[in-house]
Amino acid sequence: MIAYVTVGADDIARAKQFYTAFLPALGYGLDEGPEGLSYTLPVEPGQRPALPDFYVKPTFDGRPATAGNGSMVAFEANNQTQVQDLHAAALAAGGTDEGQPGFRAAYGPHFYVGYLRDPEGNKIALFSSDPNDPTRDG
Repeated sequence: MIAYVTVGADDIARAKQFYTAFLPALGYGLDEGPEGLSYTLPVEPGQRPALPDFYVKPTFDGRPATAGNGSMVAFEANNQTQVQDLHAAALAAGGTDEGQPGFRAAYGPHFYVGYLRDPEGNKIALFSSDPNDPTRDG
């Protein structure tokens, strides 16, 4: 199981604007500190943490943050409408489009996904794959 994912950011305020545009709608809460941003899912008392956590932090070595070639972080939305809404919100919050929400033939008939990049260039996917989605457009 993946416990956490970390992406680097040189401008934490700009990263916060971007990620806060869609992660809270997926259930993530934000804890902000001098070490950066920590987005976590809620934990019921007596339960183990829901994973993965998502961290946005300055680089440890002090060099500029860069996006990994071939790296991508995907977040699952509740339905296609939410993919569309969150993709638009992330773009309005400083992201860049890497592929409008839609079906991708290479991934099968149920995988609905939109791609974007955060302000540092990290690739992000927002997807839904529920074949019983009442908002399904195909």
